[in-house]
Amino acid sequence: MNKTLKTLMMACAATVIPAAAPAGNVQESDTGNTVANGKAAYGEDFGKWRVGGYGEMLATFKDYGINRYYGGGKGNAKFNHNEISIPRFVLEGEYKLSPKWILGTEIEFESGGTGTAVEIEAQSGGENGEYETEMEKGGEVALEQFHITRLITPAFNVRVGHMIIPVGLTNSHHEPLNFFTAARPEGATTVLASTWHETGLAFFGTFGKGAGTFDYQAMVTAGLNPNGFDCYNWVANGRQGFMENDNFSAPAYTARLDWRGLPGLRVGASVFYNPNAGKNADKLVTYKGLDDINVLIYSFDAQYINKYVTARANYLSGNITETVGITATNKMYSNKSPYTRMGPVGKRAVDWSAELGVNLKAFFPGVDKFPVVCPFVHYNYYNPQEKCEKGLVADKRNQVSLWSVGANWRPLPNLVVKADYTTRQIGTSKIFGTSSYNSENEFRLGVAYMLWFAKK
Repeated sequence: MNKTLKTLMMACAATVIPAAAPAGNVQESDTGNTVANGKAAYGEDFGKWRVGGYGEMLATFKDYGINRYYGGGKGNAKFNHNEISIPRFVLEGEYKLSPKWILGTEIEFESGGTGTAVEIEAQSGGENGEYETEMEKGGEVALEQFHITRLITPAFNVRVGHMIIPVGLTNSHHEPLNFFTAARPEGATTVLASTWHETGLAFFGTFGKGAGTFDYQAMVTAGLNPNGFDCYNWVANGRQGFMENDNFSAPAYTARLDWRGLPGLRVGASVFYNPNAGKNADKLVTYKGLDDINVLIYSFDAQYINKYVTARANYLSGNITETVGITATNKMYSNKSPYTRMGPVGKRAVDWSAELGVNLKAFFPGVDKFPVVCPFVHYNYYNPQEKCEKGLVADKRNQVSLWSVGANWRPLPNLVVKADYTTRQIGTSKIFGTSSYNSENEFRLGVAYMLWFAKK
């Protein structure tokens, strides 16, 4: 084996799990270009370049059908069916143009990729303003990150380009080694796009030391498009990207602050504000008769890791103004539009979750061959229609309370095998409760990896 290949393999293993981590510990690992602590925040943790990424494979065995909103008031009919997929395959790369300038990229192939294109025809054959869609394959190919970073000091750096919006725990730390469940946390991927990425300008850095250590991010990016707001996914489908150009008439403002003052503990808060989002509609006159459509989203999250346990918690909520007008307007989309035309849009949505895992290997320090196995329990409540404006009626079936129990096995530091059993109660906010709707139960098996190859 030549020297270069050996170097790459060593760099891969060292980057995913820090050398200082306790043996067998389940560590947080980010391949994305987000703020991290220590040298990683300042871009000094690799030499000239590094490439890597992550991927997931998932098999699901379900006791319910594909339509929760069918069944004569009893929710989803009971039809056993199974699914297998590759939810995502992500390629990432960073290249140091100089010691102070870094180019970063990330491309995601979701569910095998796609050949879909959506555009608005302009003055062509009498179809002015009509949506035209061509579909060759299901799935998605997305440029999730493409940016240039200027490193100035550890406390202040600048980034411009296409970036992750760091709102909530899942968007900020979306790689598969950063959550226990076989699939990404469900509530976060229902009410928000996941991962959520927009184009703009960001400032970031780390300041303080010891118990006063903080990471921050402040961003100005393209905002949300209310054309995509609906009753099932709140603002998730409002992320721009259907068109060749994003509308920047009403930019959005995002801020995130993480405290890392104690070993193993990170506490974060984030806020997203998009004033007058109606100006980002596909057609400039769509929401002309409404007052300003303002979107405010905020979240609080925490993670604690030691050699015995990993615990995470997240709370996310927000508000949209003018949802009565949005709902009425969105119902008038043409059948060719890429939007769901579903309403009513919730004035307020909510998602909160917590999970706890125990690292069994830490309890057997003298047994070298004991596997790194982490049984866990996960709870999630979410509702994209937690509150509706007067005159709009929420659908109880959007209210979901779910439990997942399972285990993660780490045969290698950068590889995980996941298994869990998930049960959902529909139409209730109770942690332990019953509902008049059918429950949804499934068993999931997943395999995921995350790695970097770096030139030192």
